[in-house]
Amino acid sequence: MAGYVIAQLRPPDPLPPEVGRYLELVQGTLDPFDGTFLVHGGALEVREGSWPGDAVVIRFPDVERARGWYDSPAYAEIRPLRTDHIDCDVVIVEGD
Repeated sequence: MAGYVIAQLRPPDPLPPEVGRYLELVQGTLDPFDGTFLVHGGALEVREGSWPGDAVVIRFPDVERARGWYDSPAYAEIRPLRTDHIDCDVVIVEGD
């Protein structure tokens, strides 16, 4: 089964330059794990509850690769460029 990383991001406005650097580097950390962005901050329509901020969905061939990417040294190196500047919730979900 595929693995998905789903994030709810609440970025500041304007975005700090560190976040721009993160965006430049993140794809290179996904490639070794065959991760693909399905949703990356597109228009969001809340139908129930509340969802402040943006949504990101990244698909991996399996949940092990999703975990492997998140725990990888390459991603750990750039993660603070995001986490130090954006309030965020992140989950890994198994699905089709």
